[in-house]
Amino acid sequence: MRAVLVFLLTAVTLGASAQPSFEIRGKVSKMKDTVVKVYLNWYAEGKQHSDSSDLVNGSYRFKGTVPGPIMASLRAKYPERSGRSIRAISFRRDIIQFFIANEKIRISSADSFANAAISGSKVNDEHAKLKSLTKEEDAKMSELNRQYSEYRMKKDEAGMKRIDEEFEALSAEVGRKNRDYVLANPASPLAMHALKTFAGYDIDAEKVEPVFLAIPEQQRNTPSGQEMAARIEKAKKTGIGKTAPEFTQNDTLGNPVALSSFRGRYVLIDFWASWCGPCRQENPNLVAAYARHHGKGFDVLGVSLDQPTGKEKWMKAIHDDKLTWTQVSDLKFWSNEVAVLYGIQAIPQNFLIDPKGTIVGKNLRGEELNRKLEEILK
Repeated sequence: MRAVLVFLLTAVTLGASAQPSFEIRGKVSKMKDTVVKVYLNWYAEGKQHSDSSDLVNGSYRFKGTVPGPIMASLRAKYPERSGRSIRAISFRRDIIQFFIANEKIRISSADSFANAAISGSKVNDEHAKLKSLTKEEDAKMSELNRQYSEYRMKKDEAGMKRIDEEFEALSAEVGRKNRDYVLANPASPLAMHALKTFAGYDIDAEKVEPVFLAIPEQQRNTPSGQEMAARIEKAKKTGIGKTAPEFTQNDTLGNPVALSSFRGRYVLIDFWASWCGPCRQENPNLVAAYARHHGKGFDVLGVSLDQPTGKEKWMKAIHDDKLTWTQVSDLKFWSNEVAVLYGIQAIPQNFLIDPKGTIVGKNLRGEELNRKLEEILK
């Protein structure tokens, strides 16, 4: 019996030691600024993970395990500058973004921390191939971001709208190229990552699910694959023509408000937050649409993703933006129960519900919302 127990304990120990893990070995050289510490951050299985490593003779090291290939970042820390202001972190200079997987990864930085060469990693070699497919679109999108900032400074609404349209077209092309990559390389360790890029934040289940099912079952059963499967299922329940999932949440006075209480009228469920810049920019358009169509049978139900400590900011935004319709929130940030129910991954988002509770429109903004309301409220 003792021998059997010793054998079992030995087997468990060997099994644990054989568990796949990652090892990151990094080195910095020829840099103007001395790096004293490096921080590693990644997000997996609903949690933020972080670690740090001091530099010894210009080298740093990390070890651990991850459930699969996951995007991670390394950030450099420099010595405190006595008597001078803290230097702002620059993505171009101080941060390395890469894929972390249970393998040995070598990272060498020269001139600046972010100017890094990654070697020994099959996943990052594959990522380089994937990025090369959208190199042209990525460059154009970077330039559009620069132009958008200039238009925003000038408060040029027409310019910002044009940039938004161009950006949307480029994003669609990037999505199509990622879809084609998955279909051509379904067993790639980055197939799920490419699928997420194709799917975007507003999943079209009819288009995304066939691509998802092309990926081998082993990958679909990973945490990342299970998360995508859950998102697809939620998208199926919130697509055009589906009955909007019922919910009840408290308004600004703490009174429960049920979606079903709006039956008999068209209602726009508007997911937003006081901290969301694009949401606040869209609010004037929504105010105008509400004033124009409310008397014809149109309502809005705002669902805020404000944070637990953000009720005052939420209330102030409602007042400042002149939002006179019903507002609800549980102040749970991205864990807002209605947002989770509807699979919300980004805001602003909205769902237009008809008098019978059926979803008849999604993500309608500006003039597009007005045209839709004119059509259905004739």
